[in-house]
Amino acid sequence: MDSRFSVWGGRGLLAFTVLLLAACAGYSGSNLQPGVATLADVVASMGEPAMSWKDADGSEQLAYPRGPAGTQTFMAFVGPDGKLQRIDKVLNAAHFARVQGGMTKDQVLRILGPSGSQWTQFYARSNQLAWSWLFCNSWNQQEFFDVMFDASTGIVHSTGQHPNLGGRDGSQPPCGQ
Repeated sequence: MDSRFSVWGGRGLLAFTVLLLAACAGYSGSNLQPGVATLADVVASMGEPAMSWKDADGSEQLAYPRGPAGTQTFMAFVGPDGKLQRIDKVLNAAHFARVQGGMTKDQVLRILGPSGSQWTQFYARSNQLAWSWLFCNSWNQQEFFDVMFDASTGIVHSTGQHPNLGGRDGSQPPCGQ
């Protein structure tokens, strides 16, 4: 084997590994420091948000769903001063508990971000719209959190959870796979 090839191959592998690790850090925003990072830094690191909301006080909330195979959505909160306040992981029991009957679609989106389009279903017979989010439960298994809306009004009717049985042989896949 040509020694120049193996030297460049090793350097290429090292460069690829460094870029991959840097991309992973930006994926969750873990490389961003609250109070220091700006809105521009958040977008440069995490990409364009799937959704964003501006509040009357000038603050902004940005949603970063990491699906369809990902099991997390990150919400970045930027203050009126343009500085990052915090980044929350929102696909967890504490945030699911905030979703209550009577809420609107927009209220749910502000808590959980958008669900995957492949996990949105309309049920004509019951006139219900279902949104689902893939997440990792406390046993490190993949599950879906479901929100059922009255399709006519867009108001939350109910919520629930069910296992993701999309693994081999219809089994529930562990997280990280």
